Amino acid sequence: MTATSEPDDSFHVFDTTLRDGAQREGINLTVADKLAIARHLDDFGVGFIEGGWPGANPRDTEFFARARQEIDFRHAKLVAFGATRRAGANAAQDPQVKALLDSGADVITLVAKSHDRHVELALRTTLDENLAMVADTVSFLKGQGRRVFVDCEHFFDGYRANPEYAKAVVRAASEAGADVVILCDTNGGMLPAQIQAVVATVLADTGARLGIHAQDDTGCAVANTLAAVDAGATHVQCTANGYGERVGNANLFPVVAALELKYGMKVLPEGRLREMTRISHAIAEVVNLTPSTHQPYVGVSAFAHKAGLHASAIKVDPDLYQHIDPEQVGNTMRMLVSDMAGRASIELKGKELGVDLGDDREVVGRVVARVKERELKGYTYEAADASFELLLRAEVEGRPLKYFEVESWRAIVEDRPDGTHANEATVKLWAKGERIVATAEGNGPVNALDRSLRVALEKIYPQLAKLDLVDYKVRILEGVHGTQSTTRVLISTTDGTGEWSTVGVAENVIAASWQALEDAYTYGLLRAGVDPAE
Repeated sequence: MTATSEPDDSFHVFDTTLRDGAQREGINLTVADKLAIARHLDDFGVGFIEGGWPGANPRDTEFFARARQEIDFRHAKLVAFGATRRAGANAAQDPQVKALLDSGADVITLVAKSHDRHVELALRTTLDENLAMVADTVSFLKGQGRRVFVDCEHFFDGYRANPEYAKAVVRAASEAGADVVILCDTNGGMLPAQIQAVVATVLADTGARLGIHAQDDTGCAVANTLAAVDAGATHVQCTANGYGERVGNANLFPVVAALELKYGMKVLPEGRLREMTRISHAIAEVVNLTPSTHQPYVGVSAFAHKAGLHASAIKVDPDLYQHIDPEQVGNTMRMLVSDMAGRASIELKGKELGVDLGDDREVVGRVVARVKERELKGYTYEAADASFELLLRAEVEGRPLKYFEVESWRAIVEDRPDGTHANEATVKLWAKGERIVATAEGNGPVNALDRSLRVALEKIYPQLAKLDLVDYKVRILEGVHGTQSTTRVLISTTDGTGEWSTVGVAENVIAASWQALEDAYTYGLLRAGVDPAE
């Protein structure tokens, strides 16, 4: 495809992290998690975000309702996923089809059976009725003003067993008005040459617009996706970091990077590719999984070089041992003897946060050094933008942003004979020249600290009444094991109009939580426009 100035409808980047990716073992997304991930994906610039299966899952139904109210999508369209009408039913009266319309999504993806054995054994209907189910449901939803994509489940296995029927399902969807028909390697057993040959044949025989959905069971999901593009597919379905059932799905980030940098296709809005590493890591933090250090393009080791032949060549010209400039994807080259943060990424992030670093290399250097120092201790800023902005402003302004000075704090947990626990926290601090001592109880020591800090500050800063803690994550960091391990805490806070995340690291979870809470309240006052000098 010829590159254009902006992505258009001629090629789709479709993300299904919130639906298919969430099926990965170890991932259990709350509605708040899904909203956070959707914001990151929209920020990245994908064209479509599949949010889940409304009607079949109460959490997904809530997600669509909240997303309509809480997210102003700049780049992506939200997609609802569901099934074709039931056998023998009427699409207009099928409750599952109605739930798709009630979701408010402008785009709907329907899953359809394209393997004859699945039709007869799983759906327990005839091959002809399955074709009617596809056509009727697509026609009905198109008549309701929706764009419709159709996922042909188990397509490649079905094509191998009965190619004419598999193609008949594609024709039924396309002729009924489906915008794209997606060929799914549901079991993930195909190889690139097989994918390319089948896609090319189906495209020639049906004339339908085709997409690809590849699982990674052979380790070929990214290669299979690109092979489908080579054969004429113009719609790719992926998940962030390759999350998905069993071993996962085609990884969104290497697919997009390959399309942009290797194929010369413009599939993201201008400048978004440079955000790829940050967004990959931020989504990993939201799902509470350690980012893969060796992931292509975005892993911290993707552009890391050890001493020896490589290092000598890198000193002469980095391109001698790198296939791209890492800054193109927001990553940095590293010599393993020196774990350096990148100046360009700091400057880019500063600009995004509204902190003008200008051409002050000294300030940027200090920020880089500070980030390096703190990340060695376990801090992470990819998913803690608020803490990073506070750090950045402290270096730019030469002093930390302070609305209050903490004298001391303590949290007490009392174990009672009846098996219950009492949690109490006391905070002593100074604000606007006044010494304040506040005590509060909570359903845990961190909640008690949060309440005591709020009690101490709300009379002086009434803006804090709007703040709510919406998410709390704890990770035990590598190093010393057991109860002596270092702990990282990520807290997400909202003021009703926006959401931000802060980070704390310490040898115990309470101290780490306090750091994140202190940053959360400080950033909340900054967002509210409060002048710390007043």
